Amino acid sequence: MSKYVAAIDQGTTSTRCMIFDHGGAVVSVDQREHEQIFPQAGWVEHDPEEIWRNTREVCAAALAKADLVTEDVLAVGITNQRETTVVWDRTTGRPVYNAIVWQDTRTDRIVADLGRLGGGQTRYQATTGLPLATYFSGPKVKWILDNVPGARERAEAGELLFGNMDTWVLWNATGGPDGGIHVTDPTNASRTLLMDLDTLTWNSQTAADMGIPLSMLPEIRSSSEVYGHIRARGAFAGLPVAGILGDQQAATFGQACLAPGEAKNTYGTGNFVLLNTGTEKVMSKNGLLTTVCYKIGAQDTVYALEGSIAVTGSLVQWLRDNLGLISTAAEVEQLAHGVEDNGGVYFVPAFSGLFAPYWRSDARGAIVGLTRFANKGHLAHAVLQATAFQSREVIDAMNADSGVPLKSLKVDGGMVVNELLMQFQADILGVPVIRPVVAETTALGAAYAAGLAVGFWEGEEDIRANWAKDKQWDPRLDREEREKQYRTWKKAVTKTFDWLEEE
Repeated sequence: MSKYVAAIDQGTTSTRCMIFDHGGAVVSVDQREHEQIFPQAGWVEHDPEEIWRNTREVCAAALAKADLVTEDVLAVGITNQRETTVVWDRTTGRPVYNAIVWQDTRTDRIVADLGRLGGGQTRYQATTGLPLATYFSGPKVKWILDNVPGARERAEAGELLFGNMDTWVLWNATGGPDGGIHVTDPTNASRTLLMDLDTLTWNSQTAADMGIPLSMLPEIRSSSEVYGHIRARGAFAGLPVAGILGDQQAATFGQACLAPGEAKNTYGTGNFVLLNTGTEKVMSKNGLLTTVCYKIGAQDTVYALEGSIAVTGSLVQWLRDNLGLISTAAEVEQLAHGVEDNGGVYFVPAFSGLFAPYWRSDARGAIVGLTRFANKGHLAHAVLQATAFQSREVIDAMNADSGVPLKSLKVDGGMVVNELLMQFQADILGVPVIRPVVAETTALGAAYAAGLAVGFWEGEEDIRANWAKDKQWDPRLDREEREKQYRTWKKAVTKTFDWLEEE
């Protein structure tokens, strides 16, 4: 009898394969980074073919590291960076252009033009739960069709396919041009600006507004069912692919936030706070996204409110790669520990504009409060605090939308090993911050979705039973000082507005 479930975690900076046992413990993991391509300011791309090569490699390596064979694994789930957009030829399997990453802002003019059709930033919000923003997939598809020679004609002739990274990986894994399955799930489809949140179907009028032929779009299926089987060569050959969840929804599922009112914050390339609102679709009045949380098989759709923050972990990466102040990401904590506080320095990392709750594509990054006293330790402090301050902003918005103040926050992702950051997050929120034993819950959530579909786990009770607390940070900062620092942060944010002038 197979004892394990595998998850492919296709993220913004790397691709991983993780293998889990029935208790949700990590049995094996392998990871490969891929190139970040920056053709010009505001543009961010990935090579989809490099990512697919890495996917095959990490799956084989994860099996080998655990000394397992394919028959030891029952099913495979997929989780992925959302909104990152690939358009490819259905016959050759070749992308017509690099993947345009969720952080990319080149579609700013397209977004503005769509807003001028009527309704401005809220034009599609009642249908999709999303504001008009460069973040989402639909405008990226339009950019490719408008700017790649011959792409629009080929798309209208039915020759091209679109998908976020889940669809790209699934299509290739199940055969590519030779019978590949062209499918996505509602968590990913709800990030395109093209899906109706109520019916979980593509909205033909929205697609027409963006000039996107419906023939390009994948079939929307549930987040937990058997979509197809992996092609008969390489690692996992013949296994069912049985779960798909966008990365933040996967982390919510992996954190066992399965009841209305339960929330988590994932600290990755960006930060993403999700609040489970149950089967009720709550429309935000405070700059959050209304999104699909998950849909397990034939069960009712579960929705969430989401606060999306573009730059958190990638700010530490920027400190390492662009400024050279640290040689590894882990060193930022050591550097910050060299001083008592931020020395009055605040860093607003609006590299791709500001996401929730502002949605300001005209903003750009700023470091404010500099004096001769400031040094690299203060800057490291400000880098870490920027993550916590931005999280406070979206949690405040979430509290306002839901009417139920958050009592504690479950956290996961790569940055939660940073003790200084976790303590400051508790301080600035004024509530406990709780880290689970398995901090990389994104892959675990995808494994759960796949395992539920094939009976490896029986239901939500198994998922709840597997969740376990590793550490809790309680707030230490008094209320007056907490609010003073937060007011200064809000003041710093205003300095980034209106930096870009409309052409």
